Amino acid sequence: MKKALILDDEIDMLTALRETMKRFGFVPTTFSNPVDALAKENVSDYDIVLTDMKMPRMTGLEFLEEIRKRGIYVPVIIITGFGTVESAVDAMKLGAADYILKPVSSEALKKIIDRILPADMEDIVAESPAMKKITMIIREVAKSDITALLTGDSGTGKEVVARMIHNYSNRNSKPFVAVNCAAISESLLESELFGHEKGAFTGAVERRSGKFELANGGTLLLDEVSEMAYPLQAKLLRAIQEREIDRVGGKTPVKLDVRIIATTNKDLLAAVRKGTFREDLYYRLNVFPISIPPLKDRPEDIVPLADFFLRGLSAKMGKVFSFSDSFRSYLQRREWPGNVRELENYIYRAAVVSPSDMLMPPEDAVSPAPGASQTAYASATGRMKDVERDLIIRTLRETSNNRTRAAEILGVSVRTIRNKLKEYAISDDEIKGA
Repeated sequence: MKKALILDDEIDMLTALRETMKRFGFVPTTFSNPVDALAKENVSDYDIVLTDMKMPRMTGLEFLEEIRKRGIYVPVIIITGFGTVESAVDAMKLGAADYILKPVSSEALKKIIDRILPADMEDIVAESPAMKKITMIIREVAKSDITALLTGDSGTGKEVVARMIHNYSNRNSKPFVAVNCAAISESLLESELFGHEKGAFTGAVERRSGKFELANGGTLLLDEVSEMAYPLQAKLLRAIQEREIDRVGGKTPVKLDVRIIATTNKDLLAAVRKGTFREDLYYRLNVFPISIPPLKDRPEDIVPLADFFLRGLSAKMGKVFSFSDSFRSYLQRREWPGNVRELENYIYRAAVVSPSDMLMPPEDAVSPAPGASQTAYASATGRMKDVERDLIIRTLRETSNNRTRAAEILGVSVRTIRNKLKEYAISDDEIKGA
């Protein structure tokens, strides 16, 4: 259950807020003054803070300013009976999630909390100061339709951040649509983005809506936008500027309301200097830049992320896994050049081949050099081909020979599973253990 910290010097108000938050499904902790709360509680352990504006020893704004100085980015709702434009502006400047006047109706408070902490929010692990700060930034960015550019190495979780921005926004009831600009050929990407009319080209047997239309009212994620071909960038720029698109083969523009988020693992400004990325498009996308740090710069997130992935795997496989203390220590020592994605795949592989529900580190566990993340795993289990064959068999057994689920767990396509079964001559009887 989520935890709420409530601060108010009026006992009746404190009691009312406590009971209201209980009904909302929170575990509330109350203090009549912020000074005691700061002395006795780790505020970063809470999911949300509700604080009165005027209190004798420390005001709500002073409390907010103090926790931000300490690097604590829990969302804070300011509650006051003395509302002014100036105090509201001050609260927002300090990073308050919202500002509400007394008397507070439970309906109004619930609406604010649901916006700040949506129930269907994509999970994000933020134990490190860097990621806690990013979650606060996400909440602020989500309040408007400002275009955001998410930068960071591959595997750092840029798409998860994009989904959080969408889920925190007023568009969260509308579609979130992602298109990977690096995975689609130049000839197909235009149609994928903007759609096409019947007969626009060979094979266009009917009208097809593109990603922009599918995302209408919601959010469109342009993943790895730096890979988009230069000629197509002009059409994207027009779509963003004019809020309308032209289907391939179309004669009239289509008006749309779409929020744009773009990601890249490259230096877009360097691409502009090289002439491979349009400068005008760069400035249209880089309205609000958010840089996602690599995993090596946020080691506090490694074990919590591993725990999160293991819980997901346990749910998928109907089997409760756990980590030994030595395995947790090994995860902290190991380098993760592939960032969060590499960590996730490693946890899945380690769980699938583990002889027990308790995961142990490889016998010759060492910190592998960058780019050599498979070394310890392979040397502990045998030849790489034998490891791969055994991994596929174990995964298929755990999923009752469900190739789709096995592919998801191993992070490969169903086609790859099928090809490997043929390559290694793995029969259904062998998978069954017959």
